[in-house]
Amino acid sequence: MRLSRSLSITSLSGLPLWEEESLPVQDLLLFEVSWEVTNKVGGIYTVIQTKAKITVDEWGENYIMMGPYYEHNFKTQVEKCEPPNQAIKAAMDSLNNNGCQVHFGRWLIEGSPYVILFDIGAAAWNLDRWKGDLWNACSIGLPYHDREANDSLIFGSLVAWFFKELTDQLQDKPNVIAHFHEWQAGTGLVLSRSRKIPLATVFTTHATLLGRYLCAGNADFYNNLDKFNIDQEAGERQIYHRYCLERAAVHCAHVFTTVSQITAVEANHMLHRQPDVVTPNGLNVRKFSAMHEFQNLHSMNKAKIQEFVRGHFYGHLDFNLEKTLFFFIAGRYEFSNKGADLFLESLSRLNYLLRVHKSDVTVVVFFIMPAKTNNFNVESLKGQAVRKQLWDTAQSVKEKFGKRLYESLLRGEIPDMSKILDRDDFTIMKRAIYATQRHTFPPVTTHNMLDDSTDPILSNIRRIGLFNGRNDRVKIVFHPEFLSSTSPLLPMDYEEFVRGCHLGVFPSYYEPWGYTPGECTVMGIPSVTTNLSGFGCFMEEHVSDPSEYGIYIVDRRFRSADESCNQLTQFLFSFCQQSRRQRIIQRNRTERLSDLLDWRYLGRFYMHARHLALSRSFPGKFKMDHLNLAPVSFRYPRPASVPPSPSASLHSTPHHSDEEDDDTYDEEEEAEKDRQNIKAPFTLGAEHARRAGYTYICKLGCFLELQKRNFHSCALLIAN
Repeated sequence: MRLSRSLSITSLSGLPLWEEESLPVQDLLLFEVSWEVTNKVGGIYTVIQTKAKITVDEWGENYIMMGPYYEHNFKTQVEKCEPPNQAIKAAMDSLNNNGCQVHFGRWLIEGSPYVILFDIGAAAWNLDRWKGDLWNACSIGLPYHDREANDSLIFGSLVAWFFKELTDQLQDKPNVIAHFHEWQAGTGLVLSRSRKIPLATVFTTHATLLGRYLCAGNADFYNNLDKFNIDQEAGERQIYHRYCLERAAVHCAHVFTTVSQITAVEANHMLHRQPDVVTPNGLNVRKFSAMHEFQNLHSMNKAKIQEFVRGHFYGHLDFNLEKTLFFFIAGRYEFSNKGADLFLESLSRLNYLLRVHKSDVTVVVFFIMPAKTNNFNVESLKGQAVRKQLWDTAQSVKEKFGKRLYESLLRGEIPDMSKILDRDDFTIMKRAIYATQRHTFPPVTTHNMLDDSTDPILSNIRRIGLFNGRNDRVKIVFHPEFLSSTSPLLPMDYEEFVRGCHLGVFPSYYEPWGYTPGECTVMGIPSVTTNLSGFGCFMEEHVSDPSEYGIYIVDRRFRSADESCNQLTQFLFSFCQQSRRQRIIQRNRTERLSDLLDWRYLGRFYMHARHLALSRSFPGKFKMDHLNLAPVSFRYPRPASVPPSPSASLHSTPHHSDEEDDDTYDEEEEAEKDRQNIKAPFTLGAEHARRAGYTYICKLGCFLELQKRNFHSCALLIAN
């Protein structure tokens, strides 16, 4: 049957309408299978959790997630209930009656989707038999000592068994779509296809298994994609069986998707299949939405960070906090993959540039990466105690001063300022000042590190010599623990901390998507990313001039490490030269890109993948227009007003103020112009879609060749 057309989805601000035909969801069941359903392990948990709301809105009770059962997670995150669909209940009963344990309920997140959770331990007695089934189906053997691979086999076998029972109950209506995420869930896809279970299948890889291992080993990955002996590399790392499971799932799926164009190129070489659809990761922007309040939130949370800095740098607080910028990097502690090595080297060069130019700007850089520690650093705790004691002293003296001033005025006298404070008050203040003296540098790390001598970040800080000295314009604070509002040092949640910072820096070498810069964008905080991250590729493709919107993209693919470092240094130095007003304008522009990252828009790419899977698995019932295989593309234009670049807006006099009055910028007027100037949407043909990865790289190479000239002067300056 022909897919019926529904009402167009409401366009987001400035984005084109989606003309994809809608699925008859009342005649379909959608299952999303992942190891991270109710089970937080990594970034896929965020993808599934944040996407749930828009999927439930579209599919209602016909959308069910599937994952592993863990008792603690089930008790704290899931409300147990009965399945509304009798066929699902019958399939679950069949598994339960055969010695397995299957649980059903509502996951208590936004959208409250139904979940089916399979108890891995209760079904482990079938492991040897299921290993034989896997070998007979696709000749893949699993070693006994790989617990994760064995658990994925048990999980996949239970999923395939469930789908067999379900489709036998349903017969031919409704049809079933099964969307599998990552290799841990891929076993269920392979077994379902080998048993010819009537499903429309979609498989999404969020990062190739071998790609992660190669990049973690500091391989020159992207320049040697076509040179790797894939089987040999997987075998040497003892993950050949996992790689085979992943590759089998990719080739068994009706539709194969990845999260970014850069991962699509990687998957084509590592897994030998070009993705059919790129499904970028989105966010629930409404959760972060603060409308026009986000500037106020920045100011409020910046004040909290300033309080921490006052305590941490006590005795060395000889810099102006009003002219201090806060940069940060956050994420898993993958020193090279996350670009911490490049960032530290660029900070050394930035420190040199700020000192040479006698800048009055100070940069405090936070590294928020969890590492092995045994407790808080005593010096860090002491700093916050000294700050609090000084604050209490000031408050006490202020109360005395205010009371005496008030009484003097009541008597009709002008107070004698030399008598309004007595000797005891001066003694208290002097003692407070002496207590802030410090004969050592402020600590670089807030915790006691277990591997202090071999820690990559601390080792590189020693190499570049950034020890928070008085003459350093760049200060470093390594916080080897995720942020918490209950911390005695920095009592802030991650979202509050991000809103209080000025710039997020994420110069990753291997980042299939990258949620951290995306979260910065929706909160109106500029960020640095790279053309090797999915987020950076997405922004380059959809925004004409990302840097003018506060998205700085470092070229780590077509430049050497030294050239990339120079480029990152120039980005940071240019940001330091901006006035306060220019930063405010840029934050407005950054926040305006939020709609690009909203699941209300990006969820449409998942819809498209499901359409395609149905048309391929049930071609007699579902058809798609061959010319509309690729989704609509669009690009944000350059901002309508003058860009906030220091070189483009130099002052005619040597003296200027951050509070300068200039009426040339109107935020609402500029936003309206941007919305009207969106380029007309166009549709890619099927041939173009197949060559998307190649075309993207060509366009990117031309763009970076033009940009290369812009940073030539900085490279010479640093080299000299």
